[in-house]
Amino acid sequence: MPKVGDSARPATSGGLDGLSALVTGGGSGIGLRSARRLAADGASVTICGRTEDKLAAALEVIRADAAAGTTQHFVVADVTVEDQVAAAVARAGEPTGHLDIVFACAGGSFHLGPLVNADVDAVRATVDLNLIGSFLCVKHAALSMSAEGRGGAIVLMSSGAGHFPHRWLTAYGMAKAGIEALCGYAAEELGELGIRVNAVQPGIIDDELMAMVTAGGPLLDDYVAQMPLGRIGTLDDVAAAVRFLAGPESSWITGECVAVDGGHHLRRGADYSLLDGG
Repeated sequence: MPKVGDSARPATSGGLDGLSALVTGGGSGIGLRSARRLAADGASVTICGRTEDKLAAALEVIRADAAAGTTQHFVVADVTVEDQVAAAVARAGEPTGHLDIVFACAGGSFHLGPLVNADVDAVRATVDLNLIGSFLCVKHAALSMSAEGRGGAIVLMSSGAGHFPHRWLTAYGMAKAGIEALCGYAAEELGELGIRVNAVQPGIIDDELMAMVTAGGPLLDDYVAQMPLGRIGTLDDVAAAVRFLAGPESSWITGECVAVDGGHHLRRGADYSLLDGG
């Protein structure tokens, strides 16, 4: 299976000169690779997350590829805490005096297993992190972008699990499905302000969060069997889609949820019970 390590340099195309961007969950994985791509293409980038050491290390990675004349910053913030989201949005707009791009990437799951055995607190925490966190990012990004009168682009992080069932991913999948509904509602309401809202739906990606799957075994085999393109996705696959949706190339696109999954959405969801020998 092809793999792309964090040392790979992102492809660049420019086009974001003078813009400012906020990437939540920017300390690793898809968030970090997308932040690198935005910075390399000319945006001044602020990343946020909950762990300062992780963010500081990520910032050095971003700076290695950043375009000349851009700035890079991090803010320690929990996307489920509204005041912290508001502060991160405000900080992200400071380098240029306006916020232009938000990629609400922070997410994860606190529950994996049968629905009937689910711990309700774990389910609530999963919905809070993914859906409420994304909602708060949209709310405060829209307040900032509308106040500045420049419009902007918001990209949300969904998943194939939010679009079609993946066995045992109930909490995560229903939270991501909520993000797709949020995408449509926000795009419809904010369009008149010049704010575009779209989402990406990644499939199986070769990053640290999915290492338990991409290392090999029945679940990975199940994933690959259900993908017409038959390979694991890379961080750059998703970062390229985020960059497109954030940039001027997609200026007449809003309310879309873009599958970046090797065609997985054309077949059936993965069966996570295979992790348990299911």
